[in-house]
Amino acid sequence: MAARPTPSSARPVQGDGDGDQQQHPRRPFSAVLITVPDGDGPGSPSLPASSSDAMAAALLDHAGAAGSDDGALMEAEDERPRPWGQSFSLWHATVVVFALAALAAAGYVSLYAGRGAGAAWRLLEAREEGEDHGGRRSFLLLLYPKPRRGGAAGNLTAATSTSTGNVFPTGLYYTTVPIGNPSRDYFLDVDTGSDITWVQCDTPCRSCAKGAHPSYRPAQSNIVPASDPLCDRVQRNPNECNYDINYADRSSSMGAYVRDNMQLISEDGERENIEIVFGCGYDQRGILLDTLENTDGMLGLGSRAISLPTQLASRGIISNVFGHCMTTDPSGGGYLFLGDDYIPRWGMTWVPVRNGPADNTRRSQLQQVNHGDQKLNVQGKLTQVIFDSGSTYTYFPHEAYTNLVAALKGASPRFVQDDSDNTLPFCMKADFSVRSVDDVKHIFKPLSLQFEKRCFFSRTFNIRPEDYLTISDKGNVCLRVFDGTAIGYDSVIIIGDAFLRGKLIAYDNAENQIEWIDSDCTDPSKQSRIPFFLRRVLRNKLL
Repeated sequence: MAARPTPSSARPVQGDGDGDQQQHPRRPFSAVLITVPDGDGPGSPSLPASSSDAMAAALLDHAGAAGSDDGALMEAEDERPRPWGQSFSLWHATVVVFALAALAAAGYVSLYAGRGAGAAWRLLEAREEGEDHGGRRSFLLLLYPKPRRGGAAGNLTAATSTSTGNVFPTGLYYTTVPIGNPSRDYFLDVDTGSDITWVQCDTPCRSCAKGAHPSYRPAQSNIVPASDPLCDRVQRNPNECNYDINYADRSSSMGAYVRDNMQLISEDGERENIEIVFGCGYDQRGILLDTLENTDGMLGLGSRAISLPTQLASRGIISNVFGHCMTTDPSGGGYLFLGDDYIPRWGMTWVPVRNGPADNTRRSQLQQVNHGDQKLNVQGKLTQVIFDSGSTYTYFPHEAYTNLVAALKGASPRFVQDDSDNTLPFCMKADFSVRSVDDVKHIFKPLSLQFEKRCFFSRTFNIRPEDYLTISDKGNVCLRVFDGTAIGYDSVIIIGDAFLRGKLIAYDNAENQIEWIDSDCTDPSKQSRIPFFLRRVLRNKLL
C-alpha cells in the first residue's frame, strides 16, 4: 500500500563508473511485504510459493511505477552489504525470543517444578488473582525468638536416639495460637520434626512446668474417643484416645487427644475458628520441662495425619503445604504459613524428601558437605538431611564433624581451642577481643550442603559463618554444630533452626519435597505469580 508522497531532500547517487554524481529527487513510498510459510500440519493454511513471489513482485512493480530513479536507487542500495543490525529481521528476533522462552520454560520445569510437568502445571492452576482456589486458603502465624537459656547444650550431647520419628523439642522460635471457646492464647514451640501438637493440660497434671500461661482445661465433650479415625494407638479406655511422644533428647510428653477450636488468621486478615485435634499433655519429662518455662506446648508440623497441616489439608482448608521464614537477625523473629499463598512462584530450589525407614521424619539425600572449598565428607557417600525447626543446634555425622573442627582450627593462627569453655563442645579463644560474630565472620568460610544436580543446575543450601558460629559469655567463638554420633545419628545431618535463618523454606507434603529461597523474612505477603511469558509457554507445552 503506497503512502502519500511528501517532500524529500535530494541525495547524491554514485554513477555507473564515470565518477560523475547526479542529483535524483527521491519520492518515498512504503510497502508491506507478507510472506506466508507453507503449512505442514493438518489444517494449517498453505499458499504456493509462487503466490508470495507474485505478491512481492506486484508490490515492487507498484514501487517501480513511482519512478524509475527510485528503482535504480533501491537496486544500488540492495547491492551494498548491510550491517548485521539492519539485516536482523523481525522473523529472526521472533525465533530468538521463542527459543529463549522455551529454554527458560524447560529450565523452570526441570529445576523448580518438582516432580515433572504435572507439578509445573499445578503452579499454574488457581494462581491468578480472582481465580477459584477450590475453597482453600492460607494462614499466617508470627514467629518470636525464645529467651536465651544456658546449660542445656551439654545435656543434648548425651541424648540417645529414639525411633518414634521425633527429633528435638527445644527450638529457638515459638508462635502464639488462641485455643478454646472462648479462646485463650498459648505459646507453642514450632517443630517440623514431630507430628503432634499439644499443650500442657490441667486434668490434673502429673508433671508439668509452670508454663507461660495457665494450663488448658478441656471439657468432657472435648475428649477424643478411641474410635476416632485420628486415634492411632491401642487404647485401654474406649472413651479416651491417648498419645505418648518421645524426643531424641529423651524428653517426652504423654496425655490425651482433645478436639477444640484453634483460631487462625487467613491471608486477608480474617480470624477463623477451626476445630483441630491436639494433645492435652498432663505428663512432661526431661529437658522439655525447662523449655516450657517460656512456652506452653508444641506445634507439630510433621507429615502424619495428626499433624496440624495434614489435618487442615485433609479437609480441603489449605493445600498440603506449609513453611516458615526466620530473619537473619536472631532477635527479629519471622513468620510461619499454612498453605501455599506465601510461596514464591519463581526461583525456589527444591529437593525430594522421603520418610525415614524407622520413623516418619522427612529426609533428603545429600551428596557433599563443604567448608568453603574443603570437602568434609567422603565423596560419593550419600548422607541424609533432616530440616528440623524444633532443634536449636545442628548435628553432623562424625566424619564431617571432625573435619569441620579441623578446618576451623586451621582457619587462622589467631584462634586456639579453649577446653575450659563448656558453653558448646568446641570453642576457640582469639588473641583479640570478640564482642559479636560480626567481628570474626570474615575469617571463616560458609558451609554448603550440595544436593544432587538436576539438568546441570546445582542445588546447594548455604550456611553463613554468622549462623553456624556463636559467641560465648567468655568471648570465645563456639561452633553450633554437634557430633551426631552422641545421639545415634551417625549418617544423618540435622539442620537446626539457627541454620534456617534468612531463607523461606516450604514443605510440600503433596509432592514430597522441600523448597527454599533466600529472603529477609520481614514482609509476609502473597507472592507474585509466574512470569507472563512463561505462563503461555507452559500451558501450551503441558496441556
